[in-house]
Amino acid sequence: MQTASIALALDYDKVEREITEFIRKIVRESKANGVVVGLSGGIDSSVVATLCVKALGNDRVLGILMPASHTPKADVDDARQLAALLRIKTYEVSIDNVFKSFIESMPVAGSKIAEANVKARARMMICYFFANSFNMLVAGTGDRSEDLIGYFTKYGDGGVDFLPISHLYKTQVRALGAHLGLPERIVTKPSSPQLWPGHLATDEIPVGYEKLDLVLHLLFDLKVPVDVITKEAGVDASVVRKVLDMYEGSKHKRSYPYMVRTW
Repeated sequence: MQTASIALALDYDKVEREITEFIRKIVRESKANGVVVGLSGGIDSSVVATLCVKALGNDRVLGILMPASHTPKADVDDARQLAALLRIKTYEVSIDNVFKSFIESMPVAGSKIAEANVKARARMMICYFFANSFNMLVAGTGDRSEDLIGYFTKYGDGGVDFLPISHLYKTQVRALGAHLGLPERIVTKPSSPQLWPGHLATDEIPVGYEKLDLVLHLLFDLKVPVDVITKEAGVDASVVRKVLDMYEGSKHKRSYPYMVRTW
């Protein structure tokens, strides 16, 4: 089987250069003072924050930590330590009171997913509060693996001004993190949106990222048949069908809202 690390290998010096140039261009054209990054202690936000500092300098990057009561202490510590390493200013805002107030204001009980998405959208609003207050842009932390299968909250972590790593698969983001010299514990940490206690991405995605990225690469980049994908990626056909279902079912997340066109 061809591993994703081999199939998706990149020139990470070039990747770093392209992304930092992109960040500088976006901020310059927007006449913004800098960028806001939500720091979770995970690989995606850590890579984005590091690239923003490399592009703009540490005085133009603001890190926002938004833990909930169930957020693992290790994740908060990792976010704080990364901010200290990057020498960026941070604010910490617990989302517990925002979430509690919202849920108590609702006339009906919400589903697990509905309530989880409230947390993601609360974090989006907090990031924009700071961005609007300081004339900054909100940097998105989504990667291509999660974008293609719709594994993000619409108008939550999907509500951002620009996406510097959305063209990279998760395994590529991890490799870029290693290239940038991020702590190994962040580079190798299991991905988790932390929307409920013990929440891990692998609880919801069809297969681990190493194989998922290869499936996505074969499907959308090379456009090979399903039977070839199952052999190359070493997965069952049901996994490929699930990935396709998630892609089709999440198209609305990747496009401008549907509208009636009269012109």
